[in-house]
Amino acid sequence: MKNPVPQAASLLLEKLLLLVHIRPLPAGSGGETPPPAPSYYDTSCFKRGDLLEVPRTLFIHFGIYLGENRVAHLMPDILPTITGDRRQIQQVVTNKRLILGVIARTASVRVDTVEDFAYGGSILVNHMDRLFEDQVLGSEEAAHRAEELVGTTAYSLLWNNCEHFVTHCRYGAPVSFQTDKFCETVKMIIRDQRSVLASVLVGLASIVCLGVAPSTTLPTIFIPFLLWMAG
Repeated sequence: MKNPVPQAASLLLEKLLLLVHIRPLPAGSGGETPPPAPSYYDTSCFKRGDLLEVPRTLFIHFGIYLGENRVAHLMPDILPTITGDRRQIQQVVTNKRLILGVIARTASVRVDTVEDFAYGGSILVNHMDRLFEDQVLGSEEAAHRAEELVGTTAYSLLWNNCEHFVTHCRYGAPVSFQTDKFCETVKMIIRDQRSVLASVLVGLASIVCLGVAPSTTLPTIFIPFLLWMAG
C-alpha cells in the first residue's frame, strides 16, 4: 500500500501557499503586482448578488458581484491598518501587502472591477449553489450583505477568509471547504506515526501559520520530536 504521507505533505505545501494568496509575478517585478490585463470579461451574464469563483492553481478566490462591473471580495491586506488614505488602499493589492496582511491577521472587504478581481482567470458563476440547495438567499440580500461588510476586518484562514465571506453573504452561513480540506490534511499527517519528522514539521507549521495548536495536538508534535532527536 502506497504511503499517503508524501502526497499529503505535497498537498499541505500547496495549501500553505494559499495562506498568502501569492500571485505569480514576472522576473524583475520586485514583488509588485503588474498592471491588470485589458477588460475582456462579458459582465452582461452576471447578476447582482451572484457568487463568482476564480479557480487558481493552488486555491480558489471568491467574490460577490454588485453590478456595474464591481465585485466585493475579502483579501488579506496590511495597508488599512497603516493608513486611512482610501486612494492608496484602493490600489491593486501587491504581494507584499498580502503577505503582511496574513502575518498581521488583517484584511479588507474591498470592491474592485471584475478584471482586478479575476486577474485574468476564468470565472464560475454560482457554482456553489448546488452544495447549499434551499439555503440560497435572494440576490439583493446577498449583495446587501456584501456591501455592509466592505471595510477593514480580521483575517483568519480558519474562520474568516474569502470563502467564509461569500458563503455568509449568499447562503447565510460562513463556510470554507478549502479550509476543511487543509485541516484534514494536517490531521492526517500529524496522526501518521510512520513519519515523525513530517508530523513535527507540519505541527510547527500549523502553529506558525494558524497561530495556535489544540492542546491535544501538542503532545503529538513534541513527543515524537523528542524521540526523533534522541534517536
